[in-house]
Amino acid sequence: MSKPVAHYSPSFRAGDWLIVSGQLGLRDGALTEGVEEQTRQALANMSSVLEAAGASFTDVAKCTIFMSDMANFATINSIYADTFGDHLPSRSAVAVAALPLGGLVEIEAWAYLGD
Repeated sequence: MSKPVAHYSPSFRAGDWLIVSGQLGLRDGALTEGVEEQTRQALANMSSVLEAAGASFTDVAKCTIFMSDMANFATINSIYADTFGDHLPSRSAVAVAALPLGGLVEIEAWAYLGD
C-alpha cells in the first residue's frame, strides 16, 4: 500500500461501506512510467487497500476514474476490465486538468462490506 501524498486516509470505513481514496500509480514513493503501468499500479494499490480491510475487487460497488487525458480512456478501460473481470461495478470516468504528482490516472472506489 502506498503512503498518502497529502492529509487523508487510504480508506475510511463508514458502516457497511469502505471508501477507498483515489489511488495513483505510485510504487516505492514514485510514479511508474506511462499510462499502462500507472493504471496497473493504481489498481494494485487499490487491491492492497481493499485487502487490508478484508475486502477485494468483488466487493467494489462504484469506481471513479480520473484521467489527465481522455485519449487514454481505451487503454485505462482495457486494464480496468482485465482487473475486474466479470464483476461490473458502477463507474464514472472523468477527464481532469491535472492530477497530484503529475499522475496520468487516479482511481477511487466504494466497496460494500455488508451481508
